[in-house]
Amino acid sequence: MSSVDWYPLWLSLRVATVATVFVFIIGLVLAYVLARYEFRGKELLDAIVTLPLVLPPTVLGYYLLVLLGRNGPIGELYESATGSSLVFTWQGAAIAAFVAGLPLLTRSARAAIESIDSDLERAARTLGLREIRIALKITIPLAWRGILAGTVLAYARALGEFGATLMIAGNIPGQTQTMSIAIYDAVQSGDGTLALIMTLVLSGVAVLSLLAVGKFTKGRW
Repeated sequence: MSSVDWYPLWLSLRVATVATVFVFIIGLVLAYVLARYEFRGKELLDAIVTLPLVLPPTVLGYYLLVLLGRNGPIGELYESATGSSLVFTWQGAAIAAFVAGLPLLTRSARAAIESIDSDLERAARTLGLREIRIALKITIPLAWRGILAGTVLAYARALGEFGATLMIAGNIPGQTQTMSIAIYDAVQSGDGTLALIMTLVLSGVAVLSLLAVGKFTKGRW
């Protein structure tokens, strides 16, 4: 058995943390808009947000590669601004994890927001509160369990992301090799013991995340 290199675990934690921060901010805004507003194209927006849940990881990775590559609209803009590429970097891995985790938080937070009695918000409007203050003072605090549960699920999903990450960030040991990719490498090289150790560690983190979701949704902590 090869010695265990813990860099993939630290990289996975870093990537998942960065991805979850952006998932929380953007996903919460999307969830609020989808839950509380009616507009043309709402169903299309909902479908696009949910798409990563049903697309094969390789297809999702291909789309990201087209968008973030040097000839892609986002990748070209990023490279012109920073002088570096997003492909084969940990930042690219974080974007893949963000896309994979976004629908989990958005759908969970949307369901939580929709379950809140809208009469409370209408009462706040009659008192002169602006929409942003209503969201921050009433809606989001009342929906905190669903939002927090979705955040934990998104973090767990980002931590274990494999297919899209492999396509956009590659498999560079010490640079872009996350835990899930390192497990794949260990299996491919025939090092079953190393693969088992890393699998148990990643599974342990996932189980703790799911236990946290159970505590959040039941209201016991």
